[in-house]
This record gives sequence, structure tokens and C-alpha cells, in this order.
Amino acid sequence: MTAADYADQFKHLDATLRNVETVLDLDRLRREKADLEEQASAPDLWDDQAHAQVVTSKLSYVGGEISKLEKLRSRLDDAQVLLELAEAEGDPASLAEVGTELTGLAKAIEDVEVRTLLSGEYDSREALVNIRAGAGGVDAADFAEMLLRMYLRWAERHGFPTEVYDTSYAEEAGLKSATFAVKSPYAYGTLSVEAGTHRLVRISPFDNQGRRQTSFAGVEVLPVVEQTDHIEIPENEMRVDVYRSSGPGGQSVNTTDSAVRITHIPTGIVVTCQNEKSQLQNKASALRVLQARLLERKRQEEQAKLEGLKADAAGSWGDQMRNYVLHPYQLVKDLRTEQESGNPSAVFDGELDQFVDAGIRWRKQRQLAPDED
Repeated sequence: MTAADYADQFKHLDATLRNVETVLDLDRLRREKADLEEQASAPDLWDDQAHAQVVTSKLSYVGGEISKLEKLRSRLDDAQVLLELAEAEGDPASLAEVGTELTGLAKAIEDVEVRTLLSGEYDSREALVNIRAGAGGVDAADFAEMLLRMYLRWAERHGFPTEVYDTSYAEEAGLKSATFAVKSPYAYGTLSVEAGTHRLVRISPFDNQGRRQTSFAGVEVLPVVEQTDHIEIPENEMRVDVYRSSGPGGQSVNTTDSAVRITHIPTGIVVTCQNEKSQLQNKASALRVLQARLLERKRQEEQAKLEGLKADAAGSWGDQMRNYVLHPYQLVKDLRTEQESGNPSAVFDGELDQFVDAGIRWRKQRQLAPDED
């Protein structure tokens, strides 16, 4: 490419980054960071641990967003200076260096641009994720455990704190279900595109004849309830049962009746939590999950009413949305966006961004053109 081509590419990237800075409102982020830093420096901050965790999590996130935007702007400015020097000196090596940097910048700016597409009512919330084994027997339970690890690794890669509330182990291997929280702003808006039915095709490690097995798992993503949501649940509408936590064995298995199961009598929704050793802590966590489910139910009903459709009160796991094929070839493919990867091992190790970003863009396109299929 010529210097003129690189100059045109620079102008395009500069305009895109300026749009991102405007939409995300960099000045507002800086004011928010200053306010959060003041709250975080309060001597009594940790008297209320829940509030302290919210403040420190938001501060970490906002600081990260500002740093990301500032670094991109600095890199783009440096690339512009290098381009001008390369042109002035007629230096092909420096010009090639500009091209390499602009290619990297294009990818980095595209990644941060995705955040501007998260404008839904609950998109800025933290997320509750539930994974449930579907059809496929022990392979489905193993697949559910693979998905749990995949999402926890994805969160770890991004530095997002997580907390596993409940894991229900299958008899032979894997999980019947698991529920965990991703405690980072915009986790819900980001991960909500992962909701749906996931399908795994592989040679079953549990089949002594080495036959190919297809199994399914469902992923449900809910926004975490906040105080402003007014999701109150009368005590007489809940049945609370306690039981002994179960696990794969070892010293960590709880030997007291501290696990909690809450049944919401009007809807039949059941949630469990056995992560903590304290029954009170487990009850509080289970109540948060129940509130999130009721909030999502309310959101679905309101959306259905707006669209003139009959609400699905029971909620849905969603349509099949992604295939993970390990045999006879290696491919992960999203059926909605056509995004694919030939490296399933990397995907299962948490390299999900390409699928998440494509899903967010796909959803935004659907919202802008609701009448198009």
C-alpha cells in the first residue's frame, strides 16, 4: 500500500475512534471514575462489603475503559507521526511498520466499538449464567461442565470476577446444572448473546465402542437485580428447603445441611445454592438468583406485550445457536452469525470474543431491522 492509502486508513480509524469516544462519553467516564475513587477512599467503605464490592468493581471497569480508549488514541497519534516521518524520508521500512500498526489498531478499535452497541435496558448489569445439561446422557453432562469452564476461563481472561453459586453434579461425570455470576459492568449485555442451546458432536469418551455422540446443553443469561428493580417476594410465596451439599467427594464436601433450595410457589421456579458453608449466605445467594429469574420473566412478558405476542411465562432456553464439532472434523460454528473457528480447544479454553462480538453485532442488526429474518 502507498502512503496515501495509509493516510486514508488513518482518517477512517480516527473517525471511528472519535465516534466511540463520543458514544461512550469519555468525559463522563472520567467524572465517574473521580466519584468512584472518592467513594473507594472512604474509611468506612468496607463496613458494607456488598456496597464496597460494587464500588471497587465499577472503579476497576471504568478505569479499564478509560485506559483502553486513551491507549488507542495514543497509538493512533503515534502512527500518524510515524506515517508523516515515513513520507518525509521516503522510508519503505517505516511505511511497512505503519501498515502493521494500523492493522492492529483496526482490530483493537473494532473490538472496543462493540461496547457502543450495548444500549439495552439491562445491558450495563452484571450477569447470572445458568448452564443445564440437555439430551445426550453422560455426554451432555460432560458438555455442560466443559461450557462452565469455557465461560469461567473467558471471564478470567478479561479479569472479570466470578462466583459459582451452585453446581449439581451428574452421577457418572459432568454436571446436571451450574449457576454462576460474572461480576463486571456490562457482563449481561455482553454474555446475553450466548443464551440458547449449544450442540456438541464428538467421539464419546464414555462409549466403549468409540461411537460418535451428539449432545446438547442450554445456557441461560440473566441480569443481576438491583435495588431499583422492586422485585419483592412475599415470604408466603416461597418454600425454603435445606439439605446437605453434594459434590464429587473430598474434604471440601459440606457435611452440614447448609445448601438451600427456594421454590417460588406462584410460578414453580426453583433455585438452589450450595457454594457457601453458611446456610444464611446460601439463602441470600439463592434469593438473588430467584429475583433475577423473576425480573427476566417480567422483562419477557413486557416485551411480548409490546410485540403483541403471547408471553412464554416459563421462559425458554432459546433456539439452537452454536455447534461444537470435534469429529469427523474440528469446527465451532455459530448458526446465527456464521462466525466460526477451526480451533475448538481454544474456544473451550475461553477464546470466545469473536463469537460474542459477532453475536452483539447480529443482535443490533436484528433490532434495527425487526421485520427482516
